[in-house]
Amino acid sequence: MRWLVLIAMCAPSLGWAESVIAQRSLRAHTVVGPDDVTLLDKQVDGAARDLAVVEGLELRTAVYKGQPILLSNLTAPALVERNQIVTLLFDSGAVTISVQGRALERGGLGDQIRVMNTVSRMTVQGVVAAGGFVRVNPDT
Repeated sequence: MRWLVLIAMCAPSLGWAESVIAQRSLRAHTVVGPDDVTLLDKQVDGAARDLAVVEGLELRTAVYKGQPILLSNLTAPALVERNQIVTLLFDSGAVTISVQGRALERGGLGDQIRVMNTVSRMTVQGVVAAGGFVRVNPDT
C-alpha cells in the first residue's frame, strides 16, 4: 500500500511534461503562429512548455521541423526593420521635434537602435517606441 501512495505522489514528475516543437521549418525572424508549433510528450531542457507562450514571439535563429522551440531563441517581434524610414522624436520638456530618419538596425519595442537623420546625415541612438517611432533623448 505504501508503494502505491509513493508512486501516486511521484507520478506527475515522472514524465507527463510537454515541450513545444516546430511543425515545419521556420526561418529566423519568423513570428510564431498557432500553425507553426505543436506539443511533444517529452520534456526538453530550455524548451517552451506552453503554446500560448511562444505564439506571437519572433525567432532569433532558424528552427527545423521537429526541433524544440527554446525560450532563449524567442524575442519580441521587430517593429523597425533595417533601412526602414522612421520618424525620430526628440523630446525636451514641452517641446517635441520630429524628423525623418533611416533605421540602421532592426529592433523591437524598447530596443536601442542606431538611426541616421536623413536631412543632416548624422547618426543617433534611439529607443524603439510603439508605432515604429524612435525616441531620441537629449542625453544620448
